[in-house]
Amino acid sequence: MASGRLSVGPPEDLFSSVVSLLPFHERPFITRFLKFEDRKRALVSRLLQYALVREVLGIPFDEIIIKRTVEGKPYLENGKGSLDFPNFNFNVSHHGDYVGIASEPICLVGLDIVSHSAPKQESAIDFVSNFSSYFTSLEWNNIINAGTSDEILVEFYKYWCLKEAYIKAIGVGLGYRLDRLEFRHIGWANISVCIDGEESMEWRFWLLELEKKHWAGIARGHPKRAADSYRRTLSRDDFNDEEYCSGLFLPNTDFMLRTIEQLIPVPTSRQNTTLPVERLE
Repeated sequence: MASGRLSVGPPEDLFSSVVSLLPFHERPFITRFLKFEDRKRALVSRLLQYALVREVLGIPFDEIIIKRTVEGKPYLENGKGSLDFPNFNFNVSHHGDYVGIASEPICLVGLDIVSHSAPKQESAIDFVSNFSSYFTSLEWNNIINAGTSDEILVEFYKYWCLKEAYIKAIGVGLGYRLDRLEFRHIGWANISVCIDGEESMEWRFWLLELEKKHWAGIARGHPKRAADSYRRTLSRDDFNDEEYCSGLFLPNTDFMLRTIEQLIPVPTSRQNTTLPVERLE
């Protein structure tokens, strides 16, 4: 897994130069945002995806083809399975100060980052009550009985990012009912999920605290659970139990912080762009 933290830069003039290095079809996903901070997050998200593919699979930057399903889930179009990465897939998330990416060689992977921020014009209880229908009775009781207002918000965001990590892993759209998922845990360790009331042994979850009140939820699960549109993009979904468990029980690695400079590709003869990367601080 790898992560990239949102930098203070790049300034707007350099920002345009970096955007121009991406394939043409990627640029509208960045420039559609009105706020410059949102454009920066979208840009770093794209750079992370290309940097990850280049680092893990060794595909040159200008040969990487990343597309998206109808639900918007990104996938590598020209990635071929190998002994080490028979089902390479990745997921990206950004919120607050962080942009992150996670990848897996066999299992589906979902990542969701949330920034724990207090509501400005309503109490913590009133705020979380707007989302009560997305939680089971067990989850909701744990949230509203967590303690102080801040503890209620923390509990809410922990459940929320795990649910989002799951639906992002399987590649479904907004119509998936989050109350179908019930997360159980012991002090937020040994996290498991019940789907439609039945505990699933095909999934593992992690909850990581980042700096400045940010949380990252990570889901790892079986490729056969992917939505149809996403499953068709995978190299394989027919792993036997031994193969699948070899991926499911891989050790979870820590996030690695990367600077924006590290994500920018070195210009080639096909990319006739001068880029003063020393200005990215």
